[in-house]
Amino acid sequence: MFQDQPATIMMVDDHPLLRKGLNQLLSFEDDLNVVGEASSGQEAIALALELQPDLITLDLNMQGMDGLETLKIMRDKGVDSRIIMLTVSDNDEDVVEAIRSGADGYLLKDMDPDELIIKLREAALGKMVMSAKLTEILATALRKPERAGSRALASLTSRELEILKLIAKGMSNKLIARELDISDGTVKVHVKHFLKKLNLRSRVEAAVWMVNHQNGN
Repeated sequence: MFQDQPATIMMVDDHPLLRKGLNQLLSFEDDLNVVGEASSGQEAIALALELQPDLITLDLNMQGMDGLETLKIMRDKGVDSRIIMLTVSDNDEDVVEAIRSGADGYLLKDMDPDELIIKLREAALGKMVMSAKLTEILATALRKPERAGSRALASLTSRELEILKLIAKGMSNKLIARELDISDGTVKVHVKHFLKKLNLRSRVEAAVWMVNHQNGN
């Protein structure tokens, strides 16, 4: 999956049975390789920094430090793995807060196992993943007024707009860097700049904002 290597996955969940089940499910997939498990937020942060996996599945409702707090600390500490919330909660506020805090997707534990594998594979390839019934929740919550959107877009440089459009297509920073023949670091700098201009907090939020704006035009 990554230069013909399996994508590495770390699971974070305080229920051993869930971790065991997901581990067994993933063991049948040659391109997805579980390299670590954590049962708490504190353990997850240390392990993520140590392993630097391609993908992290993160439960929302855990004893002690919950998934949202764990997610925020991971991002603050520079963990750049793809982080996917895997939870039972379809609460609107949880979905929006997770994406705004830096999650790359939000999946529900009750989804079909085959569909879950497909979504995790897409996430490992750099795409945003969302359980179908949550997409409208997120779109509605992040929708901006048309006029404000036009003004904000006008403030972007041509390169920033180009990168934003590629992010809206679900491309990761690495894929964008390859597409535009620039470094990952340069992409990150542009993303940081346009997030500030658009008053958004994550690249996923920016992608949803851009898709909504394009659909509104």
